[in-house]
Amino acid sequence: MEGPEILIPILVPLAMFALVFGIVYLQKREKMAMIERGMDPRRYKPQSAPYQNLKWGLLLIGAGLGLFIAFVLDRTLFSSNLHHEENEAIYFALIAIFGGAGLFLSYVIEKKDDAQRTITYSKEEETV
Repeated sequence: MEGPEILIPILVPLAMFALVFGIVYLQKREKMAMIERGMDPRRYKPQSAPYQNLKWGLLLIGAGLGLFIAFVLDRTLFSSNLHHEENEAIYFALIAIFGGAGLFLSYVIEKKDDAQRTITYSKEEETV
């Protein structure tokens, strides 16, 4: 190992330590600022995102489906027997299209569920 390659085993652990130290330091500083303003840091917890798993799941399913369809199209429809050229553009395009479709489906499901909760909540108010 000569030259700059020797620095990688030294700099990577230092960077990781600095990253962890910076995150912990900023969290402690935020809590101290809250205490100085008279707020209780234990009361303010991060808000949950109930649809986060759905969103990530549909995004990854869409991206995987797009990658699979791009592979199948590349090997069957766009291949030539004389010289096989890789069609990289179709991979990126279909991953983006199907990933976006997954996010759109997540949006539709969230809106439908929110509308259903609103209707249920309105009916509960009327009965009270």
